[in-house]
Amino acid sequence: EACHYIAENCSANVVIVENHKQLQKILEIQHKLPDLKAIVQYGEALKEKRPNLYYWSEFMELGRDVPDTQLHEIIKSQKPNQCCTLIYTSGTTGQPKGVMLSHDNLTWMAMAAGCSLLLANADTKQELVVSYLPLSHVAAQMTDIWLPMIHGAQVFFAQPDALKGTLVETLREVRPTCFLGVPRVWEKMEERMKSIGAKCSAFQRKVATWAKEIGLQTNLDRMNGYYDIPMNFHIAKHLVYKKVQKAIGLDRCTKCYTGAAPISRETLEFFLSLDIPVLELYGMSESTGPHTASTPRMFRLTSCGRSISGCKTRIHNADQHGVGEVCFSGRHVFMGYLNMEDKTKEAIDEEGWLHSGDLGKLDAHGFLYITGRIKELIITAGGENIPPVPIEDAVKAAVPIVSNAMLVGDKAKFIAMLLTLKCNVNEDTGEPRDDLTPEAIEYCQRLGSKATKVSEIIRSKDKEVYAAIQNGIEAVNEKAISNAQKIQKWTLLEKDFSIFSGELGPTMKLKRPVVLEKYKEHIAQFYADVDRPGPERNGLRQ
Repeated sequence: EACHYIAENCSANVVIVENHKQLQKILEIQHKLPDLKAIVQYGEALKEKRPNLYYWSEFMELGRDVPDTQLHEIIKSQKPNQCCTLIYTSGTTGQPKGVMLSHDNLTWMAMAAGCSLLLANADTKQELVVSYLPLSHVAAQMTDIWLPMIHGAQVFFAQPDALKGTLVETLREVRPTCFLGVPRVWEKMEERMKSIGAKCSAFQRKVATWAKEIGLQTNLDRMNGYYDIPMNFHIAKHLVYKKVQKAIGLDRCTKCYTGAAPISRETLEFFLSLDIPVLELYGMSESTGPHTASTPRMFRLTSCGRSISGCKTRIHNADQHGVGEVCFSGRHVFMGYLNMEDKTKEAIDEEGWLHSGDLGKLDAHGFLYITGRIKELIITAGGENIPPVPIEDAVKAAVPIVSNAMLVGDKAKFIAMLLTLKCNVNEDTGEPRDDLTPEAIEYCQRLGSKATKVSEIIRSKDKEVYAAIQNGIEAVNEKAISNAQKIQKWTLLEKDFSIFSGELGPTMKLKRPVVLEKYKEHIAQFYADVDRPGPERNGLRQ
């Protein structure tokens, strides 16, 4: 259905598929695509012959008789303001929208972003990058295609199972100079490193703790403009930081970036303590990728950085705290949504400002902080506006066994939370399994629990795990800025959220409407006996 929607929406003439499995999807809907002229398969040999179905080499042969003059005429006829590529937004609500990016959008942003990110040109020093994110996403296109094309970077392709565990092997082999990781990639690295650290000797752990304290403080000082490096930092670098950086393949990476979704302060501080500043970028498909960026000499923890040169940021309808909708202006603002004039007018106002739908604020130095999504705001029955992301992040930080947390409570008397636990996934499909990750099992053992599966914990209402979750939530509630922002109830779900089951988008962003619909009975249970407080019931707590 997803393939059909996009191919029909953009009137695709040619569809290119990787293998026989992907081909079957297109053959199934071919009769519904009147504009389709050819299907091309490239990853493996064809298992069947059909009209207008080509293997890659056959397809390339079709161009042999076309004179170069014809090709050059077509290239010459292209204009900077014409559409170059379509990026389909994840569609957290409704169907995906085709974001039209022009040749000028892409070439201008690649040049502007490259300068802001301090990328070297190949004639002085060649940057090395690893391609592993889906190229249907604007962040991957910018880092893997357009930036390397402009700056002459060398691109290495990771294995197809990169996100299932082999990415670190590729990083160790390539040793990139620039690396973009979505938050989940950094979190997985953090979990793995903590798991390895827990198995070290007491002496090694003591040295690591000492080095991390120095690393964090020194880098925080650097962030605040103090560049005097203490002697013990150099010692710690030799003993710890260099070895860790080499072990994960980032020993010559001077630009480590994160984007596409929110990342927790705890994860940023973890890498900062190992002298790996993970710098935040912020933007959207509609802004041709990055709009603000941090740099090694110009960053603030939890900030997405400052506007890229040539881009302007405005906070629309700011409240008394300076928080309002983040709006963009510049040559990077997209042409509009394909065949959706009404949606385009909603996104770009009459003055040409692109409305992001994100809530944020700017500090006195121009650093942007994202505080939530306008549509994600939970408005309780009492009229309290609650941004869910900071509360969800706080719970995940307080309870390390939690994989995903989603706050609910729109139009309700109080807020509650759906929780999932960290579990292994099916390597072929990406479907979450029942067995806990090794890190989660270690966490259970430290609590005194023998559980190895999610179902065991839920079925027996595992006392140790449930108590740890409740304690973590109470700790988060203690820091709540109002009673309305305190989590009153929670429940554990039997399956983690995933792209496979539809709760997460391609960049691991939470699709809240999908979760609300899928778990509406669990949510209804939170509020079933709202006026009759009592002890824990059905895995929920008052």
